[in-house]
Amino acid sequence: MSGTFVGMPAFPAAARDAVRDTTLRGNLRHATHTIRAKRARAVAELDDWDRLRQAGKRIKDRTLRHLDRYLVQLEESVTAAGGVVHWAADADEANRIVAELVEATGETEVVKVKSMATQEIALNEALEAQGIHAYETDLAELIVQLGKDRPSHILVPAIHRNRGEIREIFAREMGEWGRPAPEGLTDTPADLAEAARLHLREKFLRAKVGISGANFMVAETGTLVVVESEGNGRMCLTLPETLISVVGIEKIVPTWQNLEVFLQTLPRSSTAERMNPYTSMWTGTTDADGPRAFHLVLLDNGRTDTLADEVGRQALRCIRCSACLNVCPVYERAGGHAYGSVYPGPIGAILSPQLRGTGSEIDASLPYASSLCGACYEVCPVAIDIPEVLVRLRERVVEGGEAVRDGNKVRLRPAKGHAAERAAMRAARWALTRPGALRTGQRLASHTRRLHPRTLPGPGKAWSGTRDLPPVPAEPFRDWWRRTRGGKDGGA
Repeated sequence: MSGTFVGMPAFPAAARDAVRDTTLRGNLRHATHTIRAKRARAVAELDDWDRLRQAGKRIKDRTLRHLDRYLVQLEESVTAAGGVVHWAADADEANRIVAELVEATGETEVVKVKSMATQEIALNEALEAQGIHAYETDLAELIVQLGKDRPSHILVPAIHRNRGEIREIFAREMGEWGRPAPEGLTDTPADLAEAARLHLREKFLRAKVGISGANFMVAETGTLVVVESEGNGRMCLTLPETLISVVGIEKIVPTWQNLEVFLQTLPRSSTAERMNPYTSMWTGTTDADGPRAFHLVLLDNGRTDTLADEVGRQALRCIRCSACLNVCPVYERAGGHAYGSVYPGPIGAILSPQLRGTGSEIDASLPYASSLCGACYEVCPVAIDIPEVLVRLRERVVEGGEAVRDGNKVRLRPAKGHAAERAAMRAARWALTRPGALRTGQRLASHTRRLHPRTLPGPGKAWSGTRDLPPVPAEPFRDWWRRTRGGKDGGA
């Protein structure tokens, strides 16, 4: 699998294929409806949910405004605790750093905690190219890896698979990766979980190097935090002799007290739990317990450019809960693979085009992968106004596809494409500011309505390919108004 899903078509083409897959749509519908119903009940238990939501938003916004200061503080704290901090400007640099750190240990195998940052940079593929095998240990990530598949959901990467498909993958592939699946494996959840547990246990006990991400980094102490539900993270974080954590620079919070907010909102918004089963925290190294060497790779990879956009930067508040995916009508029907990114759904539609730019066909299409219904904003635990950012990114695509830095701000590069749309807008402005011309055009359209096509020709097909043009009325509104109001023109 690839972090950028190279070679995938733009969202409209990929989604068109996805909606024809009835099995996929059934899997998605069942899973998303179940998760969002459970989440709604969990959130309703808290009388102060709205205040927690606003507190999370303010903490994240304040941190992003002073990100440079907190990152320096974090580096100092991690170093003082016995860790080593590495700075990676992009995916290539991060992959090179991690590969060199693993090679320095002499090992050729690593175990991994689920990490979207490492998926974003395609770390597994980069390590494989250096002869290093990375084994995913999260159950859903294991399913995706064994199935030579791609993740389709932030929280449940194998949400597009049903139990029967998972049983077939385990029975067919586990033996190639390590301990084979038990004979007579059924598709009951207990049997599938036990097969994964037995398969992974030998890898936990053998691995000398672990790779993780982090949900949060605490600047004042240099502490990293991973929240999870299966216990595989705890095994990866404590058993190996060397731990390498690859974390996006936006995952930082200033103080321990800030965690009080997010450790309440993240579990309820993601797994609908009051508290996640495993919260693992580590600060540097100690002689008596845990890894003997700890490396933190701080990943930029487009985040600094995103931060410079006053509207788009709110995407960096995201705590990866996936609540927006579970309420999105577009995601429910199209699935995660159609987004061409490890970040699918509404958050992926605003995050990926900012991290990667909107120059490619895939990324230019993502801001349009939404009905702008606003359901994603309503459930976001850090109040990211995703529709606002989508509109901002659509403006960027229309204006030429790329943002360029101008001092401390971002401006849009002069337009290169969408000439037909701009011409139509100029024509509309001319007509709407000239009442006589508008009246004449409306009457002409009414008299020739039987000749009008149901779809637009040329570039207009992109709009009318999935909808009919609205029929033109037999009588323009102004003529109707004058006829029914005694000859008075309606303000024209």
